[in-house]
Amino acid sequence: MDKTSFIGLIVGIIAVFVGMILKGVNVTVLFNIPALLIIVLGTVGAVTIAFPTQDIKKVPKLFGILFKENNSLNVETLIPLFVELSSLARREGLLALESKVEEIDDPFLKNGLNLAVDGQPHDFIRDVMTEEIEAMEDRHHTGASIFTQAGTYAPTLGVLGAVVGLIAALADMSDIDKLGHAISAAFVATLFGIFTGYVLWHPFANKLKRKSKYEVNIRYLMIEGVMSIVEGQAPAVIERKLASFLSISEREKVLARRDSQQGEADG
Repeated sequence: MDKTSFIGLIVGIIAVFVGMILKGVNVTVLFNIPALLIIVLGTVGAVTIAFPTQDIKKVPKLFGILFKENNSLNVETLIPLFVELSSLARREGLLALESKVEEIDDPFLKNGLNLAVDGQPHDFIRDVMTEEIEAMEDRHHTGASIFTQAGTYAPTLGVLGAVVGLIAALADMSDIDKLGHAISAAFVATLFGIFTGYVLWHPFANKLKRKSKYEVNIRYLMIEGVMSIVEGQAPAVIERKLASFLSISEREKVLARRDSQQGEADG
């Protein structure tokens, strides 16, 4: 579970509700079915028009990505894995990695190592893995764009909803009390549009972009790890190379942990 998505969503909703109450607004005005229809169904309709069917079908999966923690391999896990694989390859050759590859769950890394075990040229392995990353980036960009577009449409539809409400309100100006209530209700659509656009859809798009960026960095690290093994680089060299993907403080922790473990082994 990605706690930040849940926490952010709850905080955003509470902020709006509490702010409305402190301003003296009756929250019952939010139960405005016409406004909800204009914003929710209008946004869905606009996004459906903007993207082809194969992209729209991925929306449920995108929500899953937003609210689930990424369980893929991380840098701290990959560094010792590549150190272990490189040590084995230097001792027994690349073919010795075949049994280890079967234990790896990540399809991208498994494919790269299988190409290495099969004796494919360095450039071919890098090209195949890089092309796979580029294809993944394109898919991720499309997913984030769906929410970005929704965040663009929703506030505009909110203005449309307010205009529709004002047309209905001004159609009968005989009762001033009812007129004031009708005008107030008209702006509920604008509230929904701005809230969903800037508290939901745009932040969702940014979260998908950040998760995509992290996954891309991890995969480029995998490419460097596989290439280093194929080139026969020493485990210590691979460790320091891959540690460059970490921040300075994280890098120092990883290398310090390595030195501590070596010290214990020597002792």
